[in-house]
Amino acid sequence: MDLSNRTVLIVGGTSGIGRELARRFAAAGSTVAVGGRSPQALSELAGEGFGTFPVDVTDGSSVASLRDAVLTRYPELDTVVTMSGVMLLEDLRDPAHFKTAATTIDTNLLGTIRVVDAFTPHLVRRGTGTFVTVTSGIAFLPFPPMPSYAASKAAVHAYSEALRAQLDGTGVGVVELVPPAVATAGQEKVNPHALPLDDFATEVMHLLSQDPTPHEILVKGVLVHRWAERDGTYDDLVARRSEDLAMLPGRQG
Repeated sequence: MDLSNRTVLIVGGTSGIGRELARRFAAAGSTVAVGGRSPQALSELAGEGFGTFPVDVTDGSSVASLRDAVLTRYPELDTVVTMSGVMLLEDLRDPAHFKTAATTIDTNLLGTIRVVDAFTPHLVRRGTGTFVTVTSGIAFLPFPPMPSYAASKAAVHAYSEALRAQLDGTGVGVVELVPPAVATAGQEKVNPHALPLDDFATEVMHLLSQDPTPHEILVKGVLVHRWAERDGTYDDLVARRSEDLAMLPGRQG
């Protein structure tokens, strides 16, 4: 992927990884637009020179409005990064968790599908372009305190694989970004092993620039998650991660 002349939309790019990738794409020479829900963050990014657009990926009409506004301003759009997501704890012993599960699936999985659906006709008409979906190491090595998050990211992985197969021959590629724990959005407070955001973004941009671009963007820090089943470490690692169930409010004390 030539990072110097892309026209990129990052949906969910108002904070954390998305915001840093927006800055990295822009620094490489690409034109970058950002969609998100936070008016303050969008205003700050507009002040940095980014195109900014409000969007709620759980609302189909909001996503349609985003598409129309973005394509009016950036008809040459060729790269769509869809990374809106929530990461929430759930205690499956408490039936009240279902509301959290529904929110997680609606945002992480259905939100991804809504964004992809909105821009697929445009990219297919162009005959060239790239979708970048965002999953997680937790898609491949579940974290028991966040069951629906893990399920949603595993689903986005499977969906990305199917999307790539269905778009084969159209000129539109599908790249899956698979982050480990990254020191942003409070991760650094609960996980001392979280990868520094700057290091993560540097490695991601290097991998994206490879020719050909890998189907999965796997930084070194996520390999232990991605290949746990293959390497025979899966059961032991999930057991170790299950010790963190103690962080659930209903399991403390």
